[in-house]
Amino acid sequence: MLKILAVGNSFSQDATRHLETISESAGIQMFVRNCCIGGCSLERHASNLHSDLPEYEYQKNGEILEKISLSDAVRRESWDYITVQQVSGLSGIPDSYQPYLDEIISFLHAGAPQSRIVFHRTWQYEKGSEHPDFPKYDCSPEKMFSSLKNASEIAAEKYSLGIIPVGNAVNAACKLKEFDRFSGGDSLYRDGYHLSEDFGRYLAGLVWFRYFTGKSSFDAKFRTEKCTPHSEFLLKKVCDEFCTVFASDI
Repeated sequence: MLKILAVGNSFSQDATRHLETISESAGIQMFVRNCCIGGCSLERHASNLHSDLPEYEYQKNGEILEKISLSDAVRRESWDYITVQQVSGLSGIPDSYQPYLDEIISFLHAGAPQSRIVFHRTWQYEKGSEHPDFPKYDCSPEKMFSSLKNASEIAAEKYSLGIIPVGNAVNAACKLKEFDRFSGGDSLYRDGYHLSEDFGRYLAGLVWFRYFTGKSSFDAKFRTEKCTPHSEFLLKKVCDEFCTVFASDI
């Protein structure tokens, strides 16, 4: 059984919402937990290492199990993988990562030496999003994706971390008319920045499944309630195409 801990925020909640179910439908058991504070930046994660207070929601499938400290979560299981990420609004600003990521990586290496640390590349906001941080990127999804891609590459390269390419998959799927709400398609978003339950969260879960197992997303039989067979095919196709770029990380 693969054990994965996400150290993140609501975006890792989006990504892990369907992951256990997707994996189980492919005959693979995963134990996935999300250590979540909404809007939590790397700076706040680093600060929490010093306070060591139970400020995190310890989540399974997006639901809260208990409140927990980060150190407790790291010690709770023998994790195979621990994921890290920057808060969405700062995800494309390289200077916002340091020195906080240094502190977090050092802490994780010391507290969970058996775990492989990987970076979760998140996604750009939807066109027209009213998120207060969108003006940092001139309210341009394309500029935001390019910026966060560059910043995450810099961070990952410094520590030789693999990258879970959810942002790549979301960026590609948004270009399909089926997932462009401005063209009458189903939106990958539910509020302009968080992912939608049936399409965006499903795609993110498929990407995590493929990244951590090396299996094709087509091996997973689960699909969400409102996802049609055609939509399922398109999302799985995008997932497999963009995860093969990072095959050396698997």
